[in-house]
Amino acid sequence: MSTTKNIDIKKLISENILIIIVLVMAIGVGIYRPNFLGIRNIQNVAINTACRFIIALGISGCLITKGNDLSAGRTVGLGACIAGTLLQEANYSGKFYPNLPEMNILVVLLICIAICCIFGFINGCVVSFWQVPPFIATLGMQTIVYGICMVYTKNIPLGGYREDYLYIAKGKLFGVIPFLFIIATVIGIFMWFLYNKTRHGKYMYAIGGNEAAAEVAGINVAKTKIKIYVLASALFAIAGFLLGAKAGGATVNTGLSYELEAIAECTIGGVSTNGGVGKVSGILVGVLVFEILKSSMQFLKIDTSWQYIVQGAVIIIAVALDLRKYLAKK
Repeated sequence: MSTTKNIDIKKLISENILIIIVLVMAIGVGIYRPNFLGIRNIQNVAINTACRFIIALGISGCLITKGNDLSAGRTVGLGACIAGTLLQEANYSGKFYPNLPEMNILVVLLICIAICCIFGFINGCVVSFWQVPPFIATLGMQTIVYGICMVYTKNIPLGGYREDYLYIAKGKLFGVIPFLFIIATVIGIFMWFLYNKTRHGKYMYAIGGNEAAAEVAGINVAKTKIKIYVLASALFAIAGFLLGAKAGGATVNTGLSYELEAIAECTIGGVSTNGGVGKVSGILVGVLVFEILKSSMQFLKIDTSWQYIVQGAVIIIAVALDLRKYLAKK
């Protein structure tokens, strides 16, 4: 005897209303301005999505365990600035380290990751051992990282990057698929495997579902949380490294408020701020929706000020819908 599960259309629409609105908007913009659906704009959306997707993946682990990381944007900026100071052209007049020999790009990336992971480790320890709420702990770290970045760069805008570094963002496989998109895809696959096929992923969801029960079950909650915050910072460092190549420069304000967009993208994609729920595929959908929204407004030539207002409203609505789903389950 087989049973069929009735689909609640009204509930489905209400839970995905933001996605539906943005998709309808994108179709309308595509009809109004056909080049919106052209290969060049699709490539631009893919490139913009790549860095944001990596940041959102970092935030997601924190959210799934009922945490957060408000230092994400500043960590991204620090990663971009460290890479910028080490990957400038030898003959650039404003070179940050005039006598620095040419460094291997991969070595620079590893340096960025190692330094940024220090702050993730501190976040994890403060949240786990001192029991400081993640919101407060990472808000304080946000300011600390910003200050360190200002001290390190002396508030000097960075530029004059090496061509091989810039090529990471400019390059395209077969002249069509951006390298940044490929890198983000590889990282996304790795994170999917980590979340779904490893003990770490199982522990993460268990902690988000019920931290006390997870601890009773023998899960080392503190160790798992520290790993999550360190991994998040590693992803922020990678995103900052790639963002610097994409922008062709960096300042202490690179990555400003990126964590807020990442939280919204995660919640749009089904990652609950109440913990225990979230998929990598959903995160990708959330990031794409947010980037398509921004691209649509740009094609419609909506004033930048109004774009920020719309984005802010989307963040509020996304979290409100998530809370609504959580309360409906109680």
